[in-house]
Amino acid sequence: MTLIQAFRDQSETCMRMESPLMGRVLGILAANWDDRTALGQKMASYQGDIGPAGHSLPLRIAGGLHALVLGGHDAALSAAYPPNVVDDATLEKAVLSALKTHENFFLDWTQSPPQTNEVRRSAALIAMAHVALSHFDRPIVLSELGASGGLNLMWDRFALDTGRKILGPDDAVLKLKPDWTGHAPPSANPQVVDRLGVDLNPLSANDSDDLLRLTAYLWADQPHRLALTRAAASAMEAQVEKDDAINWLERRLGAVPEGHMHIIQHTVAWQYFPAKAQARGAAMIEAKGAQATRETPLAWMQMETDGDTTGAVGAALTLRLWPGDLTLSLGRADFHGRWVNWTG
Repeated sequence: MTLIQAFRDQSETCMRMESPLMGRVLGILAANWDDRTALGQKMASYQGDIGPAGHSLPLRIAGGLHALVLGGHDAALSAAYPPNVVDDATLEKAVLSALKTHENFFLDWTQSPPQTNEVRRSAALIAMAHVALSHFDRPIVLSELGASGGLNLMWDRFALDTGRKILGPDDAVLKLKPDWTGHAPPSANPQVVDRLGVDLNPLSANDSDDLLRLTAYLWADQPHRLALTRAAASAMEAQVEKDDAINWLERRLGAVPEGHMHIIQHTVAWQYFPAKAQARGAAMIEAKGAQATRETPLAWMQMETDGDTTGAVGAALTLRLWPGDLTLSLGRADFHGRWVNWTG
């Protein structure tokens, strides 16, 4: 795939995912990309999948543009971004000027892959955790793989409104209300006593530069996502350690005290692990599950693609539980948490 085609594909995906501004910006990049610049040459050096399941080059560049706006570093670009509305010619001029003026910034910014830490994915985590607790009601030791900034480690502080009932604390720091189809999950009272995440490039929501990166990858014409992320960041108490996820998990699996349920979670992260790491991780979890008891159960909550990366059918929601080696297919959810089709 060429970068121009990747821009076009990502533009269509963003349009489908209710971000017309991103669709327009990526369309501008597709129509005007110059591979002779230093940034163009750097992007051309990437090998393999440059789309959303790989290096995500279009989103890296689009995220850099939003970072300039959020940081107040380009007045013309800010004037062309929401809440302002401008015509295509004005937007094109602002985008292309920003790429040229801030090329050194983009060369640095695009070194790292996108990290969105989409808080709305916690809707699926809350629902799956309530199912796990309906089987084994124990205090929770929570571990997240590919946690980015760790905001979804705080799901027990959020409320989920399914339209039928609300799950979560009365003093929730935010309320998630996806377009919910299906019955409501069972009620439960989660007690998370230990929470920790891992990421190759962990970000701290309490650090202004890291929070900028987390928010820059939210789409500028979806301000509700920005508000949710900032609300979650205000309550952030978990730590995310820098490490290889599977090596870290091997140590973490042995750190759960008797009488607690260990919940392992990941959302749209497993797909980025190498195949050998996936196989090793699954084998480790299954081996630990075989040793689980009703007093110290194990749960594995997954919100992951099962082949489709376009956003059309979303991610599969899978919960595995031990003892008993139960595999529960609980439905599907939009990658950004806009909707949940719950079949649990």
